[in-house]
Amino acid sequence: METISGVQLYDEQEEHAMNKHTPIIEPTKNMISAYEKLLKFTMDEVKLLEEKTGPALHKLIDISSKKIHELGEVTEEEAEKVSLYLKRDLTEAANFMNETGDDLKEWLALDTEILEDYILDLFKQAADQTTIELDRIKFVAQIAEYRTGEISGPGVLMCDNCGENLHYKKPGHIPPCPKCQGTRFHRLLNQGNINSD
Repeated sequence: METISGVQLYDEQEEHAMNKHTPIIEPTKNMISAYEKLLKFTMDEVKLLEEKTGPALHKLIDISSKKIHELGEVTEEEAEKVSLYLKRDLTEAANFMNETGDDLKEWLALDTEILEDYILDLFKQAADQTTIELDRIKFVAQIAEYRTGEISGPGVLMCDNCGENLHYKKPGHIPPCPKCQGTRFHRLLNQGNINSD
């Protein structure tokens, strides 16, 4: 996994290599709740930072992930996976905003009025911090692939196999595609790309 100043950054290839050797773990309600808490704990701590950079944000995600595990919310392995999922989502959102100049609501591909306000605000804050870091290091990444068994933040995922859309108003488990049982998805980036379900 790539590190900057000793902080592990999200690495899609490493995550997928890890997933090849690890059986798919069905995310529990605790993992979905942990994703939300991880985002909240991290953003509470970001407010206290002097230097608000991507690596600092990722380090806070790691620290907050350990807190969630220590509180007994999830196992250590689940906490690590949730941490990777959040880093993936924030990195992808920041890449999108950095490359297109569009607002976070375009990346979410959802009517932001239906999202819980605190989730949207936290996601915006975190993505903005990651965007700043992307500008600084000129980090360019591919659009992340999402797989069954992982957790996704809010937005719309499209099945790579049949084009079916999965809508997330808040963090949730990625199931097999309800239409074709496909297991690989990509995020839709704006409302114009959404097919009606």
